[in-house]
Amino acid sequence: MPQLSKQIVDSENQFTFDLPVKVLQFGTGVLLRGLCDYLIDQANKQHIFNGRIVVVKSTAGSADDFAAQDGLYTVCVRGVDGEGNTIDEATTVTAVSRVISAQDNWQSILQVARNPHLEVIISNTTEVGIQYVEENIFQSPPQSFPAKLTAFLYERFRTYGGKKDKGVVVVPTELITDNGLKLRECVEKLSAYNELGKLFNKWLKYHVKFCNSLVDRIVPGKPDAATHAALEEKIGYQDSLLTVAEPYLLWAIEGDERVKKVLSFEQIHPNVIVDEDISYYRERKLRILNGSHSASAPLGYLSGFDITFQCMNDPAMSKYYENVIYDEIVPTLPFDDQMDELKVFAGDILNRYRNPFIQQKLIGITLQQTSKMNARNATTIRRYYQQFGKPPRLFAIGFAAYLLFMKAVKQQNEHYYGQRGDDFYIINDEQAAYFYEKWQGVTTESVGELVQTVLSNTKIWEADLTKLEGFAETVTEYLTDMMTNGVKNTLEKAIL
Repeated sequence: MPQLSKQIVDSENQFTFDLPVKVLQFGTGVLLRGLCDYLIDQANKQHIFNGRIVVVKSTAGSADDFAAQDGLYTVCVRGVDGEGNTIDEATTVTAVSRVISAQDNWQSILQVARNPHLEVIISNTTEVGIQYVEENIFQSPPQSFPAKLTAFLYERFRTYGGKKDKGVVVVPTELITDNGLKLRECVEKLSAYNELGKLFNKWLKYHVKFCNSLVDRIVPGKPDAATHAALEEKIGYQDSLLTVAEPYLLWAIEGDERVKKVLSFEQIHPNVIVDEDISYYRERKLRILNGSHSASAPLGYLSGFDITFQCMNDPAMSKYYENVIYDEIVPTLPFDDQMDELKVFAGDILNRYRNPFIQQKLIGITLQQTSKMNARNATTIRRYYQQFGKPPRLFAIGFAAYLLFMKAVKQQNEHYYGQRGDDFYIINDEQAAYFYEKWQGVTTESVGELVQTVLSNTKIWEADLTKLEGFAETVTEYLTDMMTNGVKNTLEKAIL
């Protein structure tokens, strides 16, 4: 089979290669390729956005894999729809013009700042990328992502003398709240530290729009060797960058009419949203998607399952996911006028969990499980009490499984290990040492004391959860049963 290149792209899409560069992107990761670049590509092919992307590779290593394929790659969208029909589609993304290594070719990146057509800057540099580091932006290259961005913006400002129409829209997609505001703050601090001047700061304030954004699409990336080979056979060419993504997508961007006009690709999909306030979209994702994941992952893992799809094929786990979402999460959300839409969103989440092509590992979901339980579910539990005045039974089951999951049976090489059957697993949680200590000597007779101690820890939960009448007792009841009869037996008895 031939290797993917410009020569084998469909003739009707050849025109996209002549479009001007309108986007600078920091990051080469699969989420950007499978969501943001994919959407821009779709808009280009519909003659809407009409702009290509220059990608900055900030990490070590070459960009030869992109160069070998003329910046092209395939996104295979695989999953099931609401009717249970299989979706299996392949798209050759032609939106990426080239990938430049910041380490090897920083001056070429600064040259892009002088491009008159540039309108948008996108990033995904992981959550730790948006952090202020006091440094000289005139290094080649600057080290941190905010410093690279500041240097780029300053070069654009100098080139065009601070012209209003040469401002840009900056859309970070890092998974932190208020990512746009935090990135702006870093850039402003770097400007002050590097003494870039009042005129630059004025241009930055009025003509560079930093937008908070929220992204949601499962993009596992390159599939295993057998699946990769089968997909290449189907599409008819070799693609070392082939990426798999689920059908569902969301990109919510906080912005005004100017932002909406610049980000014209928002027209091509109902789940690409430009709105002046995206808190609704953030809250529903945090509570329904993330919250159900964190409530269910320890329960599923200790029941013997490894991936979410396996859970959805088990009667008890599948019912748990459905009931905790529809009965204990959705009713507590503070959007009474949006309940019908929230139920549709919840149904979409369950369909995503049933996707046989996506291998979501439960043990991966439990990374920093304690902080996730607090951020995603503690508020929901309190809201449930305010609304119904009784313990949320399903959350209590999930909480009991979480406490048992955090029971380390050994410490080795600074890691704490829990046990499932004959296998050990690493507890990747900053509270692992705390739970290791608290579980020492605990039996079924004394486990209630453990529950009381943990739930009353205001440093973890930012509240005393023992004040919620009956919650500690309900958690203790389920945890005792799990320790005596096993997690799966406890779940089946409680839910079937």
